[in-house]
Amino acid sequence: MNEICSRLFEWYSVNKRDLPWRATRDPYLIWISEVILQQTRVAQGYDYFVRFIQRFPTVESLAYASEDEVLRMWQGLGYYSRARNLHTAAKQVVGMGHFPNTYDAIRQLKGVGDYTAAAVASFAFDEPKAAVDGNVCRVWTRVFGIEEPIDSARGKKMVVEVAQALLPEKHAAKYNQAVMEFGALQCTPSSPDCLSCPLN
Repeated sequence: MNEICSRLFEWYSVNKRDLPWRATRDPYLIWISEVILQQTRVAQGYDYFVRFIQRFPTVESLAYASEDEVLRMWQGLGYYSRARNLHTAAKQVVGMGHFPNTYDAIRQLKGVGDYTAAAVASFAFDEPKAAVDGNVCRVWTRVFGIEEPIDSARGKKMVVEVAQALLPEKHAAKYNQAVMEFGALQCTPSSPDCLSCPLN
C-alpha cells in the first residue's frame, strides 16, 4: 500500500465518525444514505436516514409504498426529485430480483450518477472504484497541486485519475470512506487544519 493511503488509514482509524451506514454492507442502506446526504449535511441527514429506514427497511418496502408516502418521509430535505428517483429505482431493483452488485449495473438505476454508483459498489461490494465527491476533489487538488478548476471536465478527469490510481485494490471501501472523512473533518473548505495534516 502506498504511503499516502497508510497515513490516511491511520488518521481515519482515530478520527472517523460513528455513522450507522458505515456499520453495514447492505447496498440498499448504503444507497439510501448516499442519496440523503447529497446536498445535505451529515448532522441533518442522520435523523432523516434513521426515520426513512425505520419506515422502509427493505428495498421492497420502498418499492411498494405510494409516492405520496415516500415524499412525506422526505419532507424537509428538499430536492424532491431525489425521492422520486429513489422510489423509481427501488421498483427497478425489485424487478431485477436483487440489488445490482457492480458499478456499471448500479449506474443504470434511476437518478444514480458516477459518484453514488462508485460509493455503493465500493462500500457494499469492495469494487475497486474511486468515489469522487466534493470532499475528495478538494483533498486531491490540494495534495497534488491540481490547479485546473474541478468544475471543468478536464479538472474532474484529473482528480478521478489520481483518486483511482491511489486506490488500494483490496481496500476500496475503507479508502473511499477515509478520503471523504478527511475532506469533511480535516481538509475543510475554509480554515483547513494544515499544521496537523498527516499529508502535509
